[in-house]
Amino acid sequence: MTLNSIGLDTVKAKELANDLNHLLANFQIYYQNLRGIHWNIKGKRFFDLHVKFEELYTDANAKVDEIAERILTLGETPFHTFEDYAAHAQVPVGKNISQDEKAVTLIVDSLTELLKIERDILDKAGEANDEGTNSMMSDFITEQEKTVWMMKAWLS
Repeated sequence: MTLNSIGLDTVKAKELANDLNHLLANFQIYYQNLRGIHWNIKGKRFFDLHVKFEELYTDANAKVDEIAERILTLGETPFHTFEDYAAHAQVPVGKNISQDEKAVTLIVDSLTELLKIERDILDKAGEANDEGTNSMMSDFITEQEKTVWMMKAWLS
């Protein structure tokens, strides 16, 4: 087994970086969805949702940066083209969504997909003894589970 400069197995680190690139692509689509619903939301709940969606896309943008930096830390190159994002993402794409319930449902559906990816990475990071990635995934999961709960409560 060959170790990289941060003490991780190079093969496992590369695999984790690939998984993180998959997460990065999905986060970029999620981020763009949030921008779109922030810009296009209409209706009586506009003021509350407009602010909430901005809060969510600001957070998603920060997470995109964290994911990309973790990929670099693992010794790989993060995806950085729309072509890569579209080719590797599975979160739903929201187009021209202006209705409040559709927008919130898109968020719940997107976070549900992100959580699946993050849990898979969390398991693999544990097996690779990669505490940095493990910690990041754990933090993301905790926050996103709460957001899903709040959004589902709003939809009820």
